[in-house]
Amino acid sequence: MSEPTTGVEVMVPPELDGQRVDRIVAILLNISRAAARLAVDSGHVVAGGARLGPSVKLAAGTRLFVTRPVEPTGLVPLDQPLTVRYESAAVLVIDKPPGLVVHPGAGHRNDTLANVLVFHFPQLAAMGEEHRWGLVHRLDRDTSGLLIVARTPAAHAVLQAQLKQREVSRVYLALVHTVIDPIAGAVEAPIGRDPEHPTRMTLRQGGRFAKTHYRRLAAWEDLSLLEIRLETGRTHQIRVHMSSIGAAVVGDKTYGLRRSTAGNPGRVWLHASRLTFVDPGLEGQEPITVRSPVPADLAASLRRLGEPLRGSIPAGVMEAGPP
Repeated sequence: MSEPTTGVEVMVPPELDGQRVDRIVAILLNISRAAARLAVDSGHVVAGGARLGPSVKLAAGTRLFVTRPVEPTGLVPLDQPLTVRYESAAVLVIDKPPGLVVHPGAGHRNDTLANVLVFHFPQLAAMGEEHRWGLVHRLDRDTSGLLIVARTPAAHAVLQAQLKQREVSRVYLALVHTVIDPIAGAVEAPIGRDPEHPTRMTLRQGGRFAKTHYRRLAAWEDLSLLEIRLETGRTHQIRVHMSSIGAAVVGDKTYGLRRSTAGNPGRVWLHASRLTFVDPGLEGQEPITVRSPVPADLAASLRRLGEPLRGSIPAGVMEAGPP
């Protein structure tokens, strides 16, 4: 019997124009170069109905269909605590801790949030990789906070459509270097992969439209606590946009400043604090809003900073207890 496979269609973005197919597959599918080469060598990468060799270079706009073997054992459940902030027949909203990768990928097969989800909600295993085990969107490994999980394929489709149509409101809290003045504004600049550093994103012509709204809540001598609302959801969007205006997120080793501060929690100071969406299982109802206080490490960093010199920390932000 042949090995079961799943397939995904991707398009070569402008920033990878002229690159080798194995490098493109590795970047777009977030897998190792070795795994991408294996997929190509075994005939699992097709363009225009033809299988491609690893040295083929592709033009931007080329559509690829990539199939990869699926482990017959499926996703291994992981017994780890899970905080659920909202639950209905169609949807879960969970509070992701920092340090946890969301989806399985290179180097992370059995230690991800998806593994934790199928332990607590075994029915999500049937959603499979095609529906990302119910996860509708993602957060970076070191970012904490709220994520929407669909409990059925139908709910997953509806929630993805809401995201695409910008009907889901995603609000974050971020501590940034510098005192933001004026206190509110927006960054609108296209984001694409950095051609010199493919694991990084950067502002670039030809990138995808991206817009980030921000508002200062509190400020210290050289730091600001911001409320940030995403109009779009590009990879590393907040970190790239804030860095571009001289307000790098504290603790960000990729786009930030190597500057010592009492506010540094030892990871990116970024928390998905509020989500507003329509529950697909409650048709005709008003949107619901789910909130999450900052986790203990971020609360502790704010306490170390003391009272703000300007503004204040809103009620509800510091509900997390001491570490």
